Amino acid sequence: MKPISRFKCYSISLRRTSFPLSLLAIFLGRSSFSSLAAAGWRTEPSALPSNPLSIVNDFTMYCYQRNLGKAMEALDSMQRHKLWADCITYTELIKCCIAHGAVKQGKQVHQHVFSNGYEPKTFLINTLLNMYTKFNLLDEAQNLFDQMPERNFVSWTTMIAAYSNAELNYKALEMLIMMLRDGVRPNMYTYSSVLRACEGFSTLKQIHCCIIKVGLELDVFVRSALIDIYSKWGELKEALYIFDEMVTSDLVVWNSIIGGFAQNSDGDEALNLFIRMKRSGFWADQSTLTSVLRACTSLALLELGRQVHVHVIKFHGDLVLDNALLDMYCKCGSLKDANCTFTRMIVKDVISWSTMIIGFAQNGYSQKALELFEAMKASGTKPNYITILGVLFACSHAGLVKDGQYYFKSMKMLYGIDPGREHYGCMVDLLGRAGKLEEAMKLIHEMKCEPDAVTWRTLLGACRVHRNMDLAEYAAKKVLSLDPHDAGTYILLSNLYANTQRWDDVESLRRTMKDVGIKKEPGCSWIEINKQVHAFILGDKSHPQVNSIYQELNQIIWRLKAEGYVPDKFCLARS
Repeated sequence: MKPISRFKCYSISLRRTSFPLSLLAIFLGRSSFSSLAAAGWRTEPSALPSNPLSIVNDFTMYCYQRNLGKAMEALDSMQRHKLWADCITYTELIKCCIAHGAVKQGKQVHQHVFSNGYEPKTFLINTLLNMYTKFNLLDEAQNLFDQMPERNFVSWTTMIAAYSNAELNYKALEMLIMMLRDGVRPNMYTYSSVLRACEGFSTLKQIHCCIIKVGLELDVFVRSALIDIYSKWGELKEALYIFDEMVTSDLVVWNSIIGGFAQNSDGDEALNLFIRMKRSGFWADQSTLTSVLRACTSLALLELGRQVHVHVIKFHGDLVLDNALLDMYCKCGSLKDANCTFTRMIVKDVISWSTMIIGFAQNGYSQKALELFEAMKASGTKPNYITILGVLFACSHAGLVKDGQYYFKSMKMLYGIDPGREHYGCMVDLLGRAGKLEEAMKLIHEMKCEPDAVTWRTLLGACRVHRNMDLAEYAAKKVLSLDPHDAGTYILLSNLYANTQRWDDVESLRRTMKDVGIKKEPGCSWIEINKQVHAFILGDKSHPQVNSIYQELNQIIWRLKAEGYVPDKFCLARS
């Protein structure tokens, strides 16, 4: 056999030999190219030999080595000499462009493969489609798709997934209809993308029917997507039915159903499903633990959350999981654990900082919240909508009116964040607590967005504290015009009338409540002791330790009176 250095093939057409050369590159492996170079094979496109085949070979080598810079140099040489490689090699180069985020180079490859009558295979065009969708260049992707001489299910699915990911849901559904009219049968990946594009429950049911008709309802991938979307729409009963009907399930499906209940604040069922998963022999991953922590957060199960923390340790450095753990500790009121978790985090993003700031603010550490905000800015992390909300909340609870006004005014100027209803609500609360009711009223009228019932309810609460009857009536009417069945507003307004001896108005309100069918929901609270949750409802005596509870309560009341505490009877409506 003749050595490679003596190989001569100048007279053979490149169009017929480039594909075998690329296959030779794959067969020999990347490490073998150094042997070829040592044997006399040219590997630097800057020193091109007279043999054009070596140009293509250099190009192939760099593509499979994922050396984008060298591959593009070789591609330039090929363009000058009007040479082409095979479709598989171009596919590797496009994947390299995607990995490097190289939009300009990707477009250059696109131009090259379509030049001078070269006819790329469908799989190569699909790779180009994927590149444009990954770069979120949907117009370019659509233009390329429209020019395709032949489209397969990969082409259609790529476009549907792209529109679904971009939340252009109507376009995704439009593409599905066109796909069906074109006679191309959607597969499990197509339907999973389409399901994410469902904007209404009726559309979801129609797509679900289509899935059943084509026989994909038993596919694990599709069922997982169905569980996700039904959970998103709050249809947990349907999601659980689909899950229970599955013959086999994997960890992804378990995560979907547990996450669905956790996100819909049904922590009890989420934890029950987690126990079922463990008994089925599955090990929790980051997604599972994130959902379980959310369930613990919704139920304020601090001790269980600490037990989950033990499992979180083995995923040290997972940002999403660390943020969920941090949120759990903050909302369960364990600021010491939260601060330790925050300090030990390897990576912190804006969610981490915001969670800790809000945690301090909600638990009475307003000054620490503001100090942490300054540390966040010093770290170079840009605050977002939620961060500013936490800062304003801290100012409100600390009575820092001037600081709150400064942060509110600067959020647009310094950070480009438009104030939302929540920010205005915090400012109304801040001004209301300080007794600046007229300023609060003026701010509501200056809102760029329509004030909601929560905003007016906040003002109403401030009017109760400062006993401004006229403004309270105005705010109450605004609340009831937006939320006619808000029992709390009726009760609060009734108490205000009672305090000013307006008994006719009290009776009128009560008649209105009776006619509309409004009943005040009893207050409820719960506490976890020794890994058991105890719920307390106003006036309830069903607890097994009710005698001990009321005995302790009477002791507390006696001690309060002994300290000179006088109860605020303003809230008690008299008949």
